Amino acid sequence: MNQPLAYIHPDARIAQNVVVEPFATIAQDVEIGEGTWIGPNATIMSGARIGKNVKIFPGAVISAIPQDLKFAGEKTTVHIGDNTVIRECVTINRGTVDRMKTVVGSNCLLQAYVHIAHDCVVGDNCILSNTTQLAGHVVIGDWAILGGTSAVHQFVHIGQHAFIGGGSLVRKDVPPFIKVGREPLTYAGVNSVGLRRRGFSEEAILQIQQCFRLLFMSGLNTSDALDKIELELLPSPERDEVVNFVRNSSRGIIKGYSRNGNSAD
Repeated sequence: MNQPLAYIHPDARIAQNVVVEPFATIAQDVEIGEGTWIGPNATIMSGARIGKNVKIFPGAVISAIPQDLKFAGEKTTVHIGDNTVIRECVTINRGTVDRMKTVVGSNCLLQAYVHIAHDCVVGDNCILSNTTQLAGHVVIGDWAILGGTSAVHQFVHIGQHAFIGGGSLVRKDVPPFIKVGREPLTYAGVNSVGLRRRGFSEEAILQIQQCFRLLFMSGLNTSDALDKIELELLPSPERDEVVNFVRNSSRGIIKGYSRNGNSAD
């Protein structure tokens, strides 16, 4: 590859059919897969591992060192999956000694001005809308959607197929399959429309709804609600995903929603 108006370090490992536009910068210790497009003024720093058919728009900075005062220069990386689109001015920092890498899955859309901090793990098929900000160590499951200007606290875990309303402040873990909104962030129902679009059966969606009725609307504490879910609902991948997520939450989950519109434990 020879792009005279871009800077490409001679040690960068770039597939033959990658397109690098003028004024892009690609450092050493970078790997870029087939069919990827690097837009003008994008900056790909050391430690980037970029998959196939990725699109990186102008002003994006991939694999800059973490904004973490404990970072001591350890050799860490950023991994971007195939077919992911990274829009203008997105920033993705590489990992620290905690996980040694930051990961964004395949088929994701990161809209303009998204920030993904060190040691985050974003699953496949996720959408992070404009100006969404992830602090360090955040984990997001497959197919999650975060509305614009959402801010996610460090170490938060967001479950698969969750939908986060725009402008949300996410301080607690968000279980899978649900919609959340309001301030403070609370349960707003099962993401049934999204689940149907992704091929979930009506029986599976009904069982998910039953899980969250017991968890958020039964008046039981979380431990008792989980016991009742396991006792009354047949085992299934969806039921077990909900139970395991909540049991393993280290930060605690978001609040439920009462009939009078107020948040409820």
